[in-house]
Amino acid sequence: MNLGKKIFLLGWLLFLMGCIGYYVSHTNEFTPRHISEFISKFEGHLLLAYFMISFLRGFTLIPSTPFVIAGVLLFPENKIIVLLISLGGILFSATLLYYLSEFLGFDSYFEKIAPERVNRITTKINSPWGFLFVILWAFFPLAPTDLVCYIAGTARMNFLRFILAVALGELIICLFYTYSLGSLNLLR
Repeated sequence: MNLGKKIFLLGWLLFLMGCIGYYVSHTNEFTPRHISEFISKFEGHLLLAYFMISFLRGFTLIPSTPFVIAGVLLFPENKIIVLLISLGGILFSATLLYYLSEFLGFDSYFEKIAPERVNRITTKINSPWGFLFVILWAFFPLAPTDLVCYIAGTARMNFLRFILAVALGELIICLFYTYSLGSLNLLR
C-alpha cells in the first residue's frame, strides 16, 4: 500500500472512530426527533441541510433509519422529497463503500477477522441468488447495509446488479418509513 493510501485510510479511520465514539456516547442525540430539531436550526435552508446531512452520513457509517424518520418529521408534506433524498444518500454511501472497500484494503481486513463469514457472504453474493440476497440484506433494518456494500465491492459483484439490489431493498424500507410512519401521529 502506498503512502497516500495509508494516510487517507488512517485519516478516514480516525474520523470514523471519532464519529462512532460520539454516536455510542451520545445515542440520545441520534433519535429522529433530535436529528430533526438539529436540522431545524438551519431554518432558511432546511432542505439543503437535510440533503447534505443525508449524503455525508455515509462517511460516518451511522445507520440511515433515524435520518429518514427525521426527514419525515421535518417535511411531513414532502414525503416524496424525503424518500428521494434518503435513497440518494443511501445509494451514494453504498457506491462509496463498494468502490473504496478494495482501495482501503478491507478485503484483506475482513478475511483476517472473519474469514468463514466473509466466505459465506461472498459465496451468496456471487451465487445466482446474489441479487436477491443483497435486496433482502438492504431491506432488513437490523442488518448493516454497509457491510454488504464492503463485501460486494471486495467480491467484485457486478456494480449495476449491486446498486440496483441495494436500491430495491432500501426503497422498500424507506417507503415504509416515509409513508407508513409518516402517517402516524406518533412522529408528530
